[in-house]
Amino acid sequence: MQKTQKLTLAILIQAALISTAYASEQSEAKGFIEDAEGSVLFRTGFIDRDKKNVPAGTDTRSSAQSAIFDLESGYTKGVVGFGVGIVGDASFKLGDNKHAGNQMIPRETLNGKKQAGDTYDHWARGGANVKARISNTEVRYGTQVLDLPVLASNTGRMVPEYFEGVLATSREINGLELTAGKFTKNQMSEQINTDGNRLDQAVVWGAKYKFSDALNASYFGLDSKNKLDRHYVNANYKQALANDSSLTYDFSGYHTKFDKNATTYSSTGEVAPDYATTGVAGVEKTNNIWAISGTYNTGAHNLMLAYQQNTGNVGYDYGQNADGFQSVYLPNSYLSDFVGNHEKSAQVQYSYNFKNQGLAGLNWTTAYVYGWDINVAGQTNEGKENEFFNQVKYTVQSGFAKDASLRVRNSIYRANNVYENAYIGDTNEWRVFLDIPVKLF
Repeated sequence: MQKTQKLTLAILIQAALISTAYASEQSEAKGFIEDAEGSVLFRTGFIDRDKKNVPAGTDTRSSAQSAIFDLESGYTKGVVGFGVGIVGDASFKLGDNKHAGNQMIPRETLNGKKQAGDTYDHWARGGANVKARISNTEVRYGTQVLDLPVLASNTGRMVPEYFEGVLATSREINGLELTAGKFTKNQMSEQINTDGNRLDQAVVWGAKYKFSDALNASYFGLDSKNKLDRHYVNANYKQALANDSSLTYDFSGYHTKFDKNATTYSSTGEVAPDYATTGVAGVEKTNNIWAISGTYNTGAHNLMLAYQQNTGNVGYDYGQNADGFQSVYLPNSYLSDFVGNHEKSAQVQYSYNFKNQGLAGLNWTTAYVYGWDINVAGQTNEGKENEFFNQVKYTVQSGFAKDASLRVRNSIYRANNVYENAYIGDTNEWRVFLDIPVKLF
């Protein structure tokens, strides 16, 4: 708590001292009503996971319809501006969804336990937040959707994941963005309970700096009480080439120290006697994961090569200890994130934009990732995994349906016998999402 207070105070003091040196967002405020914005995203979603080497009945298939709301007032005029925001969603399932899963549809509970095959027919969630702004510094308290490398809302399902807490963001120095916050509730995408993930306390801080149009760097930290301490770094450089081509170099990495009470799924070495059923190692574990990639772009073509590696005595784990499965800002992340204990992985990805074929808005991405050298509890041989990924997305470019999009993706995932039962297991997955955004005001 003291760390968050000090960071927030430092940001606000900085804003007061140097606000006259740079253009102020608050000085341009038009008013509470005048700057208000509202939108609703109508989403139809379907995820099917066909498990290949498990007993019948363990496949998961989910489909639903949602409306996701985002309403924001403007800021009042003055040195300090005030405003409010509302985020929320309303959904209903399509079909019986008796084999639902995939963090898509909430299940009803009995005595605190989820009942297999018993899903909600319809559900609604959401919350409000209040905000204040001085110069180019904003402080927001309440229900929020986060996009931080160490604490990110899962937006890859029907509805977003919500956090409740306070977040301060400052852009007083040209090119520099500072962040600090504290969150005490975490509602994952398929949860009705506003603190379904039972988050005790997550303190975040970080900075992003744009050195030039070509070079960017960032650092973020997270302290999730009694769960983990995590640090993230990233550097990105874009090199311009002839004929409007470019090469982009990217480095990213996480260092995580897991508390003995954290949930991990790939522990080896010393673990608690009940680890197999609880996933709690019972002893502190450490993971380092880093990745480097190079991307060549020319015209409609985009080719990326990436290498990713884990070290430490546990694999990278991002869900259940702080958030819901999206804080993995690394290149080798599709159905699998290639984050096993000691795992190394390599990827080749190719993307094509069909704009030159008269099909602006249509994009295709294909990738293959191979992972090896995975340490698996109770096994002496190395685990291996691979994934073949394809996605086609079309976004309407103009007209009454402008920005509506249809995304179809497929993953074919396989693991060797050593790793088959330790992680996802051999799976063929389909995801289909139709998004129709509507601007209300």
